[in-house]
Amino acid sequence: MGNNRAIVLKRGKEESLQRFHPWIFSGAIQRADDGIAEGDVVDVYTSGGQWVAVGHYQIGSIAVRVLSFDDEPIDTAFFERRIASALAMRIGIGIADNPENNTYRLVHGEGDLLPGLVIDCYGPTAVMQAHSVGMHCCRQMVCDALLHVMGDRIAHVYYKSETTLPFKAGLGQENGYIYGGSNDCTAVENGLRFRVDWLKGQKTGFFVDQRDNRLLLERYARGKRVLNMFCYTGGFSVYAMRGGAQLVHSVDSSAKAIELTNANVQMNFPDDARHEAFCADAFRFLDDHKDKYDLIILDPPAFAKHRAALHNALKGYTRLNVKGLERIRQGGILFTFSCSQVVTKDHFRNAVFTAAAQAGRKVRILHQLHQPADHPINIYHPEGEYLKGLVLYVE
Repeated sequence: MGNNRAIVLKRGKEESLQRFHPWIFSGAIQRADDGIAEGDVVDVYTSGGQWVAVGHYQIGSIAVRVLSFDDEPIDTAFFERRIASALAMRIGIGIADNPENNTYRLVHGEGDLLPGLVIDCYGPTAVMQAHSVGMHCCRQMVCDALLHVMGDRIAHVYYKSETTLPFKAGLGQENGYIYGGSNDCTAVENGLRFRVDWLKGQKTGFFVDQRDNRLLLERYARGKRVLNMFCYTGGFSVYAMRGGAQLVHSVDSSAKAIELTNANVQMNFPDDARHEAFCADAFRFLDDHKDKYDLIILDPPAFAKHRAALHNALKGYTRLNVKGLERIRQGGILFTFSCSQVVTKDHFRNAVFTAAAQAGRKVRILHQLHQPADHPINIYHPEGEYLKGLVLYVE
């Protein structure tokens, strides 16, 4: 309770904080000190004047992202403690300090009690992303804490928040190295090598969250004719090839994604004629290829970024899965995903159920998939469960 500005809640609105939920919505605030700016660290009080939390203030429906329910300063030492805890968990579950896998998420926002912050590690490079103005303001502190905790594991820190910070904040942020600098952008995942484009690529440059699901796909790939839709960097394609697929076709509407996919396949399976990549629209490609594939991956970008888009997103997932189910060969296996946070497991499952009925196929669920252990879900923040997937056997 130092020199931070104060926010006072309406009566009873502290109840969610007493259950350790890390968001305070704007409608819960009774009054705020004059002069509070977006990104400021604020102390939060009940209507009766009792201190309850400290967090970052922001403009929008989520007004405060809670950093701590203990009365402590938000300084470099705070970030060191949080990052050390995150690293200890990754070492404990065998993801960090693993020579077969130098690619992992070190900090996953609310899941690691650092809302608004994502840090992915690709070998000696950490890619840091702020999703709130508060974390943007703290970026140098976070960088210093990260380097102190990680020691010689990290030699470079790339800050990539150009597209994740609130547009209206007008920060004019440009991506770039805030420590070190490297031209080596090769990462190792489960013994496979990938070229990661953290300079211009989506997210932090690679979809780290599909690691376990790619490994599962590898188990099913032997002898299969595989179609990887929305392939991006070709992760699923490379695993399918190591699994012994008969052929692998990678499809994406982005020419840059196709270039990355071809580079990654070439790096692991040089001049392997089993693979071919196509720059094409997903729906058109599926229309033109019926009964050709017995393993299809549908891993589209998020169809809904916010709740208002939910209805249209569910229609989109249904339409896409109808196409996939109609086109897959009898006895085929479909891996289908949603990475939209506002689409719940039940929403997604219902969309796929509807698609199965519309396609007129008999479908059985083999696996229900989710994000991996280095993308943990804070038990007090169920909204953190964003990746949903189903593996279906299609008769």
